Amino acid sequence: MTTILVTRPQPDIAITSGKLLAMGIDPLTMPLLRRVILATDLPEAANFAAMAATSANALRALKQRGVLNGFRTLPLYAVGDGTAAEAEILGFSRVFSADGDFDDLVALIAKSRPPGPVFYPAAKKRSGELDAALAEHSIAVTTVAVYDMAPPPSISDAQIETIAADADAVLIYSRRTAETFRDLVAPRLSAAALARMTVLAISAKAAEPLAQSGFRELRVATHTDDEAMMSLALAFARGQNTA
Repeated sequence: MTTILVTRPQPDIAITSGKLLAMGIDPLTMPLLRRVILATDLPEAANFAAMAATSANALRALKQRGVLNGFRTLPLYAVGDGTAAEAEILGFSRVFSADGDFDDLVALIAKSRPPGPVFYPAAKKRSGELDAALAEHSIAVTTVAVYDMAPPPSISDAQIETIAADADAVLIYSRRTAETFRDLVAPRLSAAALARMTVLAISAKAAEPLAQSGFRELRVATHTDDEAMMSLALAFARGQNTA
């Protein structure tokens, strides 16, 4: 059976692992990031015409802080279908998915032209600045960091040994995860272990930090959503089984 390392934080790691099992793939789980809620000051929802989200974790952070009620009435522009689905689960009634990446979200909001400022709850470390991108379209954005994704305090020798012995591939859902793998895991794996592993990434941008790490191959999903990632994983597993 093909074994794929799943590096997502909770609760996503459990969902992805279940999907892999259903496809006959053995998931090896090791969360490389955990969500940390930040106690930042939040603006009043009444000051905004819309809201933007580039990650479901931002919405989960607001829920955990108990402040979603005021924002649920705003139209929400989500980077992709996964974030959009989470918004609907959390009670947002007007949700619009860019069905893509950061640039697609910018294009969607620019085209929609909300009649006022946009609230953007975001990660402490982010790969794109929505306020700068939408300023070019004369749309004001207030960005507030509401969560951070922190690496684990340590990764045990036993975990590294298990990865080296069993993992045929690693799923990478974000650039931050790739950077953490590059810094904390890859240096502790032998060249031989890396050379037999394949990176399965949600985008070329996410995979980029691992390009020079010595992996056998880097494959990128055809779309930036979980369905495309599962298709990528299944195609990889089938290729392994017929090799």
